[in-house]
Amino acid sequence: MTVLIKNGRIVTAADDYHADIFIGDETVSLIGRNLEIDADHVIDAARKLVIPGGIDPHTHLEMPFGGTTTSDTFETGTRAAAYGGTTTIVDFAIQTKGTSTLDALDAWQEKAAGRTAIDYGFHMVITDMPEDRLQEMRRLSDEGVTSYKMFMAYPGVMLSDDGTIFRTMRKAGEDGTLVCMHAENGIVIDELVKIALSEGNIGPKYHALTRPTRLEAEGAHRALAIAEVAQAPVYLVHLSCFDALEQLRMAQARGVMAHAETCPQYLLLDMDCYDEPGFDGAKYVLTPPLREKWNQEELWSGLRNSCLDVISTDHCPFCMKDQKELGRDNFSQIPNGGPGVENRMSLIFQRGVNHGNISLNRFVELTSTSPAKIFGLFPKKGTIAVGSDADIVIFDPEREEVISLHNPHTHHMNIDYNAYEGMKVRGFTETVLSRGRVIINRGEYLGRPGDGSFIKRGPYGGLHANSKGAAARIALSTSSRLGAPGAHR
Repeated sequence: MTVLIKNGRIVTAADDYHADIFIGDETVSLIGRNLEIDADHVIDAARKLVIPGGIDPHTHLEMPFGGTTTSDTFETGTRAAAYGGTTTIVDFAIQTKGTSTLDALDAWQEKAAGRTAIDYGFHMVITDMPEDRLQEMRRLSDEGVTSYKMFMAYPGVMLSDDGTIFRTMRKAGEDGTLVCMHAENGIVIDELVKIALSEGNIGPKYHALTRPTRLEAEGAHRALAIAEVAQAPVYLVHLSCFDALEQLRMAQARGVMAHAETCPQYLLLDMDCYDEPGFDGAKYVLTPPLREKWNQEELWSGLRNSCLDVISTDHCPFCMKDQKELGRDNFSQIPNGGPGVENRMSLIFQRGVNHGNISLNRFVELTSTSPAKIFGLFPKKGTIAVGSDADIVIFDPEREEVISLHNPHTHHMNIDYNAYEGMKVRGFTETVLSRGRVIINRGEYLGRPGDGSFIKRGPYGGLHANSKGAAARIALSTSSRLGAPGAHR
């Protein structure tokens, strides 16, 4: 099937211009002004933005955790992502201690195959990696799994000791792959949780109070230092606060190949959410937790000056009923995570572009191009160019919606609440193409399970912004909170 998109304003990370796009054989075939070409399907994109499909490199679909499983399946979660303008996700296959990572990949491939609405890849969660299994990392890379995730949190379940982290990072650096780090001091956090519970503090807000920003900063510092010694790149997931951002800036200034993402919840929500009446604060039990509101401007600053590279969602949905309620009498038993994959693009356009926090080009870069480059998908994904996959979103910059569980235009996720309930956005996905197929058309889902395919990703792509010279410039362009140029708070 051929498609012709006419009269649109094409916006990529680098460009902003008006042109038509002709699509054939799942890829962009031609871009030009006033194209007169017969096509099976013609889309008039007048007064609309034509942007690369969003890439969310941090989702958790059908993930077992805390005695339950995330509520979105690969079918429901990827369909919701498509509604919101995301055309590729990278989810997490999870190795359990003492087992093969290759077996874990097979298990997750079985979960996803033939069920997704959009294309997908996998990171591999590594919980242990003895010397005699290091060769598995090269085999994973050959299978297109070129990034891994390791945890400094959740002792006894996910936590890896520093030796395992170093060993894995060193091997990743040799292979041209990338380790993603959940950076928190989980050992100390567990002690703080014990103290809180012993004092009778059981409510959701104590999830946040027992995970202070300094322990995220300590984890970030340690992960960055280990990566530096291992001479390997590192990617900090869901960075939530100024304290951790400061560590990232200093590492980048030293020339460490360090990247990081933040998420809409840390840019738009804050600790006051935990004060919602009754047990409603459990909606926001995420890890890391929501922070004090002043951190938000620091994160936006980090996004503007390229210290932070990506806005992902950490989409990890657990329903209030029967799932979050598991921790009604003990906050440490509340499954950690929340929804977001469907609403990311509109939320970031509203609070980022419309509020002047980031440019339109930077919006595309943060939600599509940078994750594509870092995680070995570019230029197949993450841009609009001849030869690239025709993952394209027709985005109406003027359409207004109120995000709500009860709004059929904004909520298709399989969860019984929306973390952004009542937020008004201007800017909304209208039409979505995945490899040239129209799967969302003016709010109607035209796809089917199995439209998406597993994407074998290439090696770590890096970003020019993190060369030593550029990193030094980033360090000198920090916000006023950091004081004089070259000084670190």
